[in-house]
Amino acid sequence: MVHANRTVGADLAGTGLGGSATGVRGRLGSHALLPLRLFLGITFVYAGLDKLLDSGFLAARGTGSLGALLGQVHDTAALPVLVDLAQKSPVGFGYAIAVGELAVGLGTLFGLLGRLAAFGGALISLSLWLTVSWSTTPYYYGNDLAYLMAWIPLVMAGTPKFSLDAVLRNRRNRHGAQLFG
Repeated sequence: MVHANRTVGADLAGTGLGGSATGVRGRLGSHALLPLRLFLGITFVYAGLDKLLDSGFLAARGTGSLGALLGQVHDTAALPVLVDLAQKSPVGFGYAIAVGELAVGLGTLFGLLGRLAAFGGALISLSLWLTVSWSTTPYYYGNDLAYLMAWIPLVMAGTPKFSLDAVLRNRRNRHGAQLFG
């Protein structure tokens, strides 16, 4: 029982047994995912914009193009079938990745459909790991696997604090009977 009393309020959502975060550790614990959410959100917004604004990247051929990158990684990818699919339309695939990264980043930053945004980020990171960075040795030099692992806590917990999801949830809780009958 003593141990249970010490950990009240230290869960990720900050609800604890009493319904609210208690003490400094409880308040810090309830905001533990915020730095990760900010880092991933800003990084994915930047990556998406960087791709959208780089006409060289969004080309089928040429130095620095997605088409050239796909040709380089084809034989070393864990799933070359994914590379084959992207090679059918490298420009379209480039736009899809860029817009996907932008949507994931904005969803994560604003906390709108947070779990879905994090799942999208995890899928993007997984696909990049299985194609572009699969052959990186040792594995910990490649960043896509680390990004994949970083998305998992947000997939599990969502965006419970400082988010549009929390605002909408609170509004539903306050006005649910009036809005939903």
